[in-house]
Amino acid sequence: MSATHTHSASTLSAALTDSWTMTRRELAHWARQPVQVGVGLVFPVMMLLMFGYLIGGGRGIDGDFTDYLVPGMLTMTMVFGLDATMVAVTQDLGKGVIDRFRSMPMNSAAVLVGRSVADMLSSVLGLAVMIAAGYAIGWRWHDGPAAFLAGVALLLLLRFAMLWIGIYLAMVAGKPELVQTVQLLIWPLSFLSNAIASPESMPSWLGAVIEWNPMSATATAVRGLFGNPVAAGDSWAADHAELLAVAWPVALIAVFFPLAVRRFRDLSR
Repeated sequence: MSATHTHSASTLSAALTDSWTMTRRELAHWARQPVQVGVGLVFPVMMLLMFGYLIGGGRGIDGDFTDYLVPGMLTMTMVFGLDATMVAVTQDLGKGVIDRFRSMPMNSAAVLVGRSVADMLSSVLGLAVMIAAGYAIGWRWHDGPAAFLAGVALLLLLRFAMLWIGIYLAMVAGKPELVQTVQLLIWPLSFLSNAIASPESMPSWLGAVIEWNPMSATATAVRGLFGNPVAAGDSWAADHAELLAVAWPVALIAVFFPLAVRRFRDLSR
């Protein structure tokens, strides 16, 4: 093996070790903040029960509303809790923690990688809780384990894309107090989707906008993979939801991942 290959392997090994160290740091915060972790897991379940039993719905949906609602709420769960990630990043910036990490002999990207890995592990846990809650209220998937796992993969892909948007915006905001302002951009994305209601029940212009929402694409694709009712629609976006459920997150990652990395590097200048 050449010296170049040996150096590259050594650099990659060091980067992975540093990233795992930063991941363990983020996971250690869970043990110190059990209430916050619990609230983050329970909040989406409360939303599911509220929309499923208190508010209800189902206009424009051909089939059981619960089977329609649960995949939509699973999609919304991929956006919930993003504020915790953003606050954690801004707190590290404000307390100078990241500056101290940069002064250590470690890969600078490990800070962001560790944060993202911990967030994805939290998202897997939250998704499992929501799936269990949906199963408890009568929701079922009908197209076998392969389709189910493909649906879960699409949900986590969306979360990964949203995560890098959140990390970038957190570094732009710089302070935890400004995160609430940034959150105002996230909630419209969540509710202006077909996660809860069918676009058929909305004005035509609004339904057209909603069908192009990245969350709508994921929700529609996941419903199809789970064998659940899919919202009616005759637009290109509605007919190609599975394609968009991959294309939207990949495009968002392609934009915001390099922006986040560049912003992180600029912080040290």
